[in-house]
Amino acid sequence: MNDVSRIVRAAAAALLIVGFASSALAAPPPPQQGGAPMARILLVDRNDILTRSAAGQSIMRQVQAMVVSAKANLNARGMGLQKEYQQIQQQAAILSASVKDGKLKAFNAKKIALETDMQRQQGLIQGGLLAARNQLLGALKPVLQKIMQERGGNILMERGAALEWMPAVDVTDVAIQRLNQALPNVVVKPTAPPPQMMQQQQQ
Repeated sequence: MNDVSRIVRAAAAALLIVGFASSALAAPPPPQQGGAPMARILLVDRNDILTRSAAGQSIMRQVQAMVVSAKANLNARGMGLQKEYQQIQQQAAILSASVKDGKLKAFNAKKIALETDMQRQQGLIQGGLLAARNQLLGALKPVLQKIMQERGGNILMERGAALEWMPAVDVTDVAIQRLNQALPNVVVKPTAPPPQMMQQQQQ
C-alpha cells in the first residue's frame, strides 16, 4: 500500500509539473466553483534586483563615496590625536604634573569625541542606506504587482526559497527592466537610523 501511494503521489507531481510548464505564460483557468483557485507561483530575487538595478547600483556608489569621505575625515583626526599624544609623551619630562594631567584629560576628551563621532557617522550612513533601500523596495512593489497581474500569478516567492524552477516563472529580469524605467536613481542622504538599529550596534 505504501508503494502504491508513493507511485500515485509521484504521478500527480509529474502531472502538476507538466501542466505548470505548458501554461506558465497563459491566462490562469477560472477557479472551480466552491474551490480555491489554482496556485500560480512566480519567483523573484529581490537581492539581485537591489544589486543589478540602476537605482540599486546608484545607491551603492553613493554609500561607498560616503564611507570613503567619512573614513578620510576620521583618519585625519585620528592622526592628529596620535601626534598630540606623542607630543605629550615627549614633553612629559619638562611638564609639571598638573599641566601634564590637564593635557591628558584634554586628549582623552578628544579621543572620546572621535569615537562618538565615528559611531554617529556610521549610523547616519547605515540609516541613509536603509531609507534608500526602503524607497527602492517601495517602488518595486507596484512593478511586481503589475507583472503578477499580467502573468496571472497569485503567489510571489523569493527565488532563494525554491529548490527548482522553470525560467518562465522567474520575473527578476523583467522587474529590473521595469524598475529601471520607473526609478532610475535614488538619492542617499545621511539619516538617523531607527532606534532598534542603534540598540543592535551597542550590543
